[in-house]
Amino acid sequence: MSPALVILGRKDKSPALVILGVLLLQTGAQGFGILPGNSQSHLEITEEAILNVTVQVCRGLAESQGNDFTFPSQPFTITGVAVACRAENSMKRFQQAITSIIFRNVRVDLLQALNASFHFDDESFISGRNIITTGLQTVKANNRQQNFEAAQDNLGKILHPLQDFYSHSNWVENGNEFPNSNLIRSDTSIGNIADESRATCRSCDGDDCSNNILEDIIQEQILTSGYFGIIPVVSTKPSGKCSHGGALDLTSRIEPTGGINKDMFDSEHGFLHTVAANLAVSATSEILENIRQATGDAPFLQMLGISRGSGKALCFVIDTTQSMSDDIAAVQSATSSFIDSQVGTLNEPSSYILVQFNDPEFGPLIRTSDPEVFKNNIDDLSASGGGDERELSLSGLQLVLSNAPQSSDIFLFTDAPAKDQQLKSTVIVLIERTQSVVYFLITGTGDNRRRRRSNGDLQQHKRISPSDVQLYRDMAQAAGGLVIEVENDKLLEATSIIGQMSNSSVVTLVQASVTPTQETDFETFTFNVDQTTNNVRLLITGNPTRIVLGNPEGTNGSLVVTLTGSDTATVTEVTLVESASLVEVQGVVEPQGRRNFLVRFDTIPSVPFVVRVKGNVNTTSGESISFQRQSSTSFQASKLTIQAEEDRNLMPGMVLSVPFSVNTEGTGGNVSIRGTTNNPLYTVSAPSTLLVEPGVTANGTVTLSVPLDTPSGTTVTLVIEAEDTGDLDINYIVLRISVLNPVMDFTAPVCEVLCIVNCVHNCNTTSWELWLRVSDGTEGTGVERVSLTQGNGKLNIRPAPDDANVILATYNASCDSPDVELLVVDRVGNVGTCAFNAFNTTSGGVASSLTQTPLSYAVLTLALGVMLSLNVW
Repeated sequence: MSPALVILGRKDKSPALVILGVLLLQTGAQGFGILPGNSQSHLEITEEAILNVTVQVCRGLAESQGNDFTFPSQPFTITGVAVACRAENSMKRFQQAITSIIFRNVRVDLLQALNASFHFDDESFISGRNIITTGLQTVKANNRQQNFEAAQDNLGKILHPLQDFYSHSNWVENGNEFPNSNLIRSDTSIGNIADESRATCRSCDGDDCSNNILEDIIQEQILTSGYFGIIPVVSTKPSGKCSHGGALDLTSRIEPTGGINKDMFDSEHGFLHTVAANLAVSATSEILENIRQATGDAPFLQMLGISRGSGKALCFVIDTTQSMSDDIAAVQSATSSFIDSQVGTLNEPSSYILVQFNDPEFGPLIRTSDPEVFKNNIDDLSASGGGDERELSLSGLQLVLSNAPQSSDIFLFTDAPAKDQQLKSTVIVLIERTQSVVYFLITGTGDNRRRRRSNGDLQQHKRISPSDVQLYRDMAQAAGGLVIEVENDKLLEATSIIGQMSNSSVVTLVQASVTPTQETDFETFTFNVDQTTNNVRLLITGNPTRIVLGNPEGTNGSLVVTLTGSDTATVTEVTLVESASLVEVQGVVEPQGRRNFLVRFDTIPSVPFVVRVKGNVNTTSGESISFQRQSSTSFQASKLTIQAEEDRNLMPGMVLSVPFSVNTEGTGGNVSIRGTTNNPLYTVSAPSTLLVEPGVTANGTVTLSVPLDTPSGTTVTLVIEAEDTGDLDINYIVLRISVLNPVMDFTAPVCEVLCIVNCVHNCNTTSWELWLRVSDGTEGTGVERVSLTQGNGKLNIRPAPDDANVILATYNASCDSPDVELLVVDRVGNVGTCAFNAFNTTSGGVASSLTQTPLSYAVLTLALGVMLSLNVW
């Protein structure tokens, strides 16, 4: 048995390691820059807006709960905002969410560089706005289904065109000082768009383009944007139109010459760069606020990785075949104690996920944020069925990995080998993709024998073989987890130990798995214990015969690394360490600003490796100390490259074609192709093989469909794998495709005043009352939520007895609190507000004639009939 070693330390506000992945750069990418510099980039614009809005959301939540709120110091940082939100343990997930959104934003320049609609080039205002509004609907639908990572992806995609609007159009030149709010609405005009035949620009005066937009365009507030093209001969523009500009834009050499973009300070209209960037920040904040209103404060923060406790998901994948009856009872006992120990602490999970597997079925996936509900779900498990020696353990694990958020803790309990071993590579793909940690607790490997009830008879079976256990070990090694072979009466103890590893304050110092060739072989592991860590623990599995801990004193491609947990930390060394041999490859570290470090390597290991980071951090006393961190998930390079796009949504019942391409730097030949999804009810079809020759791109198509009753906002995780069996090489791409039903409702609900018993007409009283009918119209999807955004009174709501799409509301308040504002949201996320005042009966709604004279409840009874029931809410 191969011994495995994990060395952990508990951090004390120390930097945590976040591996972002390979950063692809493209010279001359359209829009604001990609990386930080003298000009404001998409990265900086997006992060600034997210931090600004997050502070306001946390402030509002604190005030609504009667808690004090302290604003973080300016400029806002991820660390400062997380602390202000009392979510220090969510810092890493907050960073990951922002990074994911930014990556999807920047990725638009890489995948859609020549698609004018994604950049508002070529006066493509209508199609550009459609990308934003459709994506906004998708983000809201994702959030409604708690698919927060899919929401991050779709948000990043639409922020790019939204921000480019202010750099590529003449919105700034026209003198506008506020964002164009109609870019996020489908039911309004975004402005007077220049006709195709209307001239908009004159040639620049040499290098001076400050006056190249025609005066009548500015005076009449006509919208235009620059044309852009990089293909010789083909690149052109209509007569008299503006160009984007820049060295790559061939249309800028056609009369009228020059350009109007404000991407950087040295762009043709770079003198307006700061104004355009600030408007892009405001517009980004505006769309984030719209999502917040449609989603609600707590789910909005979850989308950004901020939640109570650890911010992690706790996931259980449990074998429920008959032979597990005793084990399930032990799991139930262990689960209850484990969860109770975390509730109310900084380690409390933000969500809980349960998947059971049997044979021939697995699932469904059950998700909740209530620990008591989760414990009840565990308690409801019962053992039944079986008959086959092997179970669908990997199918259950795949289902969890496809739906759980990043960096989840997953526990798999079984006493059986895997029946679905063909999913091994897919599961490892998802482990690498989500960087989740998986722990396998196996109870069928000792002297105890598996017992199956088949047709009522008790049968004897062999225990799990070493080769079957090795399958689980391979996945645990990739996931930074462990395989623990344990009797069921030790499950509680084993779960408790692993629970300590999932503590949000625990960081990995060293992790390795070795296979000694001789009994006398002795492996040495060196690690640093710096002053930011304490309570160091060594967890060793396997059968080592001798363990020595010595000298525990002292602190003796491309990759982007981001540090969280400290604004003063810096990276000094990044090493790729082969998981099996411990061979190291040193990288060259290049600081990029904002806690990002670009690391370049001359070679990448061809075998699984982990990333080890060393650096320095300043303590509160001003002392600089060194630290060491290691990624818990292992990675592996490949000579195969596979690419695909998932920018389209999937409609229920319709077939979606997903084109993909494969390249190789290896010997080439027939490459096996596999396509899998996270749900057996989803239909996927892929070619079995592709002929891939070195230097030649091979193209294929995967088709995908989901049942008609699939809810809008559902995320389909599609994994496309390419395997070259000759070179023993494999690579993959993971696509998150959102299901979106067609949306025809683009208008927000409205408030109709049924009655105001106001302070002016009731001089003998000190309170006032408002009765409302909130509706979404006959063609609307119905009112989903009515909430109070301003006012100190009491709001009561109930469905109308005669119309399921209508909400009836009453509001009672003191005359000392005369103002009230309600947020009204329909079922597809359209947001509206209704404002009223106790001394102004017509404010903010349709005033009823009933409000013109003092009224008693008796009069209201006659006037409103069925509304009498409102009085007793």
